[in-house]
Amino acid sequence: MHIETRAGEATVHGYCAAGFESVLDTFVDNFAERGEVGASVCLSVEGETCVDLWGGFRSSGPDAAPWTRDTLSVVFSCTKAATALCAHVLIDRGALDLHAPVARYWPEFACNGKEDTTVAMMLNHSAGVPALRAPVKKGGFIDWDYMSARLAAEAPFWPPGTRNGYHMSTFGWTVGELVRRVSGRSLGTFFREEIAGPLGLDFWIGLPDTEHDRVARIIPWVPDRNAPLAAFTRALQRGIRLNDPSDPGSLQYLALMNTGGHRADDPDAWRAEFGGGGGIANARGLAGMYAPLANDGVHGGVRLLGADHIVRMSEVSVATEEDATLLMPTRFGLGFMRSMDNRHRAAGHMETMILGRQAFGHAGAGGSVGFADPEARLAFGYSMNRMGAGILLNERGQALVDAAYVALGYRTNQPGVWVR
Repeated sequence: MHIETRAGEATVHGYCAAGFESVLDTFVDNFAERGEVGASVCLSVEGETCVDLWGGFRSSGPDAAPWTRDTLSVVFSCTKAATALCAHVLIDRGALDLHAPVARYWPEFACNGKEDTTVAMMLNHSAGVPALRAPVKKGGFIDWDYMSARLAAEAPFWPPGTRNGYHMSTFGWTVGELVRRVSGRSLGTFFREEIAGPLGLDFWIGLPDTEHDRVARIIPWVPDRNAPLAAFTRALQRGIRLNDPSDPGSLQYLALMNTGGHRADDPDAWRAEFGGGGGIANARGLAGMYAPLANDGVHGGVRLLGADHIVRMSEVSVATEEDATLLMPTRFGLGFMRSMDNRHRAAGHMETMILGRQAFGHAGAGGSVGFADPEARLAFGYSMNRMGAGILLNERGQALVDAAYVALGYRTNQPGVWVR
């Protein structure tokens, strides 16, 4: 059925197949009850689109333009999955060796204790360079050569491979530079030519000026002073208060704040090929990227990867009780997040993303998410412009994920993953 329905002050449009009304109802409730401003959600099962919805407004304020079918938004760290996927295409083709030293492809990186870093360590957040210690120059995040050189010279925060800590922004250059060195193309160009183009995705790492008028504006998150703080937020506040990079608790400050004044809502940032968090897409683009990963590597007649390689991508590569950066239990595959259930923690609602047992994907700041679940043959995407609380998902995104699994006949997520 094709949808046009009111949701508070917003209007929701799109398509919803029979049996997936729970996703439609949840999407409408997000606007009516959970403060959604503008958003899109899309999912496919066995390659067939079952939900493709959008609605609300592209910005806040009385003169805000409506969010249309082709509206785009910054999807922040959902971009890491696109960057990782570029590397996996090269790995699957035999051009990049997962267990080879990074020095084979990027000799300058092999210094200051990083000599034995492997490609796998770059992908699973154990490479030890989740931040830069010295201040990033103004505009540094949009200068690829500058950031790559800085990371190549940086000493690791821990011996590579001995623990993991989320590479919040640096992942875009640690993995992206490998893609550039091996393929001879920039990260954004490789993604466009090898993934987005063949799959017909409205997903960009480096947005052309011709598309800028489609981008929704970011609406910042306003903290609730009465809500419990995640350990990451407490450490970040300490770093901001001290403003001392030599302080042992400053990693969180450096990872999030040492950006050279980078503004995700600036057109210069949209143009930059920032593979750690600058991707621009909508839910259709996110779900479309994951569709082949949910279906043995094939979608729309395009074979992106071999089925066996997707199994490798989906496996847990690192898991820890305390991520060195996020200061919470995390589980990562090779460039992808796995289901993370931290509901037992004081601020666990801000540290949780519950997916299926085989699902792998990535959340983005504010709550956007995309993932593939090979067991359910499910590809899912959600994007929005009003940032929410939390390091992973917030109630809007998780509610949509939950509704999708319920529609597919899954019973419960109490074990920390959705099960039938």
